Amino acid sequence: MLLNGSQIIVETLIEQGVDTIFGYPGGAVLNIYDALYDASDRIRHILTSHEQHAGHAADGYSRTTGKTGVVLATSGPGATNLVTPIATAYMDSIPMVAITGNVGQSLLGLDSFQEINITGVTKPVTKANFQVTDVTKLADTIREAFFIANDGRKGPVLIDIPKDITAAKCEFEHKPVKEHSPSFDEAAALQAAEMIAAAKKPFIFAGGGVTLSHGEEELKALAGLCDAPVSLSLMGLTAIDNTDDRYLGMLGMHGTKTSALAAANADVIVAVGTRFSDRVTCSTDSFAENIKGAKVIHIECDPKEFDKNVRADLRVFGDARLVTAFINEQLSKKQKISHPEWMSQISEWKAQYPLQEKESHPEEITPKYLLETLAELTGRECIITTEVGQHQMWTAEYFPFKNPGTFATSGGLGTMGYGFGAAIGAQVGNPGKRVINMAGDGSFYMNLAELSTLAKYDLPVIELIFNNTVLGMVRQWQKLFYKEHYSQTTLEKNTDFEMLAHSFGVEAVTIEKKSEVREKLQQALDMNKPVLVNCHIGMDVNVLPMVPAGASVTQPILEINR
Repeated sequence: MLLNGSQIIVETLIEQGVDTIFGYPGGAVLNIYDALYDASDRIRHILTSHEQHAGHAADGYSRTTGKTGVVLATSGPGATNLVTPIATAYMDSIPMVAITGNVGQSLLGLDSFQEINITGVTKPVTKANFQVTDVTKLADTIREAFFIANDGRKGPVLIDIPKDITAAKCEFEHKPVKEHSPSFDEAAALQAAEMIAAAKKPFIFAGGGVTLSHGEEELKALAGLCDAPVSLSLMGLTAIDNTDDRYLGMLGMHGTKTSALAAANADVIVAVGTRFSDRVTCSTDSFAENIKGAKVIHIECDPKEFDKNVRADLRVFGDARLVTAFINEQLSKKQKISHPEWMSQISEWKAQYPLQEKESHPEEITPKYLLETLAELTGRECIITTEVGQHQMWTAEYFPFKNPGTFATSGGLGTMGYGFGAAIGAQVGNPGKRVINMAGDGSFYMNLAELSTLAKYDLPVIELIFNNTVLGMVRQWQKLFYKEHYSQTTLEKNTDFEMLAHSFGVEAVTIEKKSEVREKLQQALDMNKPVLVNCHIGMDVNVLPMVPAGASVTQPILEINR
């Protein structure tokens, strides 16, 4: 059938299984928006208040549905506003397709109005990017973008389309979606199984590769088969039920001391789907020294990550789920593995170094109490997104995640302003679930206009603000390492959050003391509509444990005097 470029874009997106697109219109994409208007019964468009948050929404949609997120923006500033969400998705290996319009081909390279070389700008933070200059290649380019975004280590792909291509016509035919054929190094996986079976003190460290490959059940089975404790990275936080006896907490800068001690005393470390970022190792040299008594098995689908940060004794290339399933199959053939002394030692460390907070007075709201109460009230059957800062780490430490695909946060790039857009995407993609965004007041000031998006679509997202009136994480560093010179971290903004929420058409609840937490959270949950919860937290409540820059992961700061 004869279609114009814009119609081809819409038809190919639908062919690829897309039912929702996030975006913001502009001149260079008017033809595409006209085609979306005609296809509104087959593909939904969500209009945000800013292109950046449309990109984060596509990201949050992807993380919580397992589908590829799609975002659309116009040329020039519309396209550059997508750079941060694209980089966020790239750092966390999230499959996303970003479509940008551009000026007509005759105007390219002339510094035309709202022209930008967006493929050049985004080349370092995309798996691939394309500029379509022939309408006959448009459909296949989109198909290739979706395949690349989901092949191997997942990530974002950008397609830039000049306006004249969106108007040009050619014949179009639907094609079957190209299937992926993930594989793994079977010989190395077999060797890994033998090393794990021979271990006396095995330790499993799992990252985002487990959740992205949907290998949560396989990870749980592995831990049981080799009788090992499990620690997770921030990106892998839903890879195992956080109330499981084997779970030790995160490993790294704000991880538990138990996790660090387990890594330092293990004889075999099984690292599954993780890149050993600096937030995990803290000091690479000291981390290597701490684990020198252990053999490291690194299971990873991106060979560039092997030996990049931590040297592995065995490198197993392949999809985390497939590799783990194969190892489990080998272990199940062997005599039952048990390490009672090792697991007893783990239990002793957990009892000796629990995550805990101190109250300065009985009515002080502590993040631990707030998050544990929320978990109780929701039965942990909710999706959590976060901004970046202290509230992000408190959430990772104290919210006991239960189900896969229920946590979305900016791990690698650390993007303040990420969470609200991600919550919108998560709620659109999971209409039957409750979505709660954890925000600091600093992050909230970056994206508060998206309250209007919640109201417009009546999305029952709860925006839970940890309102401590400061940029808490930066202030904590200033307290510890900059002689308490609180330069530009005290916000001093007299915003009435309830009035602000009401002005956008959103309900609001304020929590000022501990005795109000349960009642007010339940009130917000019962509304089943967009709600802002303004929860007052003391400005000197800190994130602990904390490993200072350059220090050993086994020597975290466990207490800071307020």
